[in-house]
Amino acid sequence: MKLSWLLPGLITSACLCLAAPAHAGKFTGWEFDASRNQLNFGTDTGVQPTATLLDGPYRLIVDLPGTKMTEATVRKKFGGAVREVRIGQSEDNTTRLAIELAPGYGVNPQNIIIRSDIPNRWSIKLRSFDRGASTASTGTVQSVPISPIVFAGVVPIGKEMTALKSQIQVLAAKYGYRSTGMFIMEVDTGNYLEINSEKSFPAASTIKLPILMALFQAVDAGKVRMDETLTVRSDLITGGSGELQYRPGAKLSVLQTATKMIAISDNTGTNMIIDRLGGRAVLNRQFKNWGLRKTVINRLLGDFKGLNTTSPADMVRVSALIAKHQLLSEASRSKVLDILNQTENRKLLFAGLGKGAAIAHKTGTLGRLIGDAGIVEMPNGKLYLAGIFVKRSFNDLRARDFVQAVSRLTYNYINNRQVSRKP
Repeated sequence: MKLSWLLPGLITSACLCLAAPAHAGKFTGWEFDASRNQLNFGTDTGVQPTATLLDGPYRLIVDLPGTKMTEATVRKKFGGAVREVRIGQSEDNTTRLAIELAPGYGVNPQNIIIRSDIPNRWSIKLRSFDRGASTASTGTVQSVPISPIVFAGVVPIGKEMTALKSQIQVLAAKYGYRSTGMFIMEVDTGNYLEINSEKSFPAASTIKLPILMALFQAVDAGKVRMDETLTVRSDLITGGSGELQYRPGAKLSVLQTATKMIAISDNTGTNMIIDRLGGRAVLNRQFKNWGLRKTVINRLLGDFKGLNTTSPADMVRVSALIAKHQLLSEASRSKVLDILNQTENRKLLFAGLGKGAAIAHKTGTLGRLIGDAGIVEMPNGKLYLAGIFVKRSFNDLRARDFVQAVSRLTYNYINNRQVSRKP
């Protein structure tokens, strides 16, 4: 092993218990949040880590079988309970992460949370520490449990749709779109497709999907009534899509305003809803509480510079919570789906669906980006979730064609696979 400096005194076979596949994935990066004692890391393909805890000093060792680093060995020191993080490469296509605690600190395996909701993005959280731990090694090796992978906390992860992914990668090369991200998931199986799904993109008008969700949470909590009146105030009027910018002083119900926010993507109506819910900071905290990682409202609409952000995976997380009856009452969930079904832009994901299919979704358009995200219902009642963003040359219509082609490939792949399963 080249990583003897990581594991002094440990027998190699105690940690490396899975053989590496023939084609290794790549370790794509990491970050350590010292304020939360949490290490986040990613790979370009799905991985199932193994974890071991040693004493004297306490070291958490996490192996990523079938994964190669693209850079040299990394060591970084910190000043709190975590003394150092080390990341290196073994000889058998395994990336190894070591978190070493400072002298006098220990940790119980039950206070180490290793989890993910997609197989190529993981977090390691050290919840609490034991003070006064010995720095002498007793040779103790403890296994650390790995939490099951459950997307958005509601859909157990299934298999990666590798055949579909290959087809879409060929399509992306044909169109020349390298700055694209997408996440697709079947609700019943958890089977998924992931391409740059955690990458941050300008949200454009797709940000209106989580805003709608937050609105109906407020309705369920009794903080907002659907029939209460909102006024088109001058400080909330903005340009871009929608008609309310031309109606200063007009009065509408919350329901009418929310419907315009989605159906015709009304930017002024969106600002009215954001204002009614308490502003950007309130919504951003709510998004974070749902488990969204990249979804942030940095400015009111219209956000023509693309400062508001999200990711394909975040958009699908919101859709998953709706599809699995989470966060909303049944009455509010039904109304959310009804409003999302009224989205008038049918030129993106909708255009690639088969006859009889429906989609509850929200599109987003900027000069240099388009996006779409929502819940697709097939004629047989099966559901799948999709979120896609494409960066493009200014107003390049081929990006629209690309999204339609991805949607068509996805629909046909899932539909044919489900048909083939029937007896």
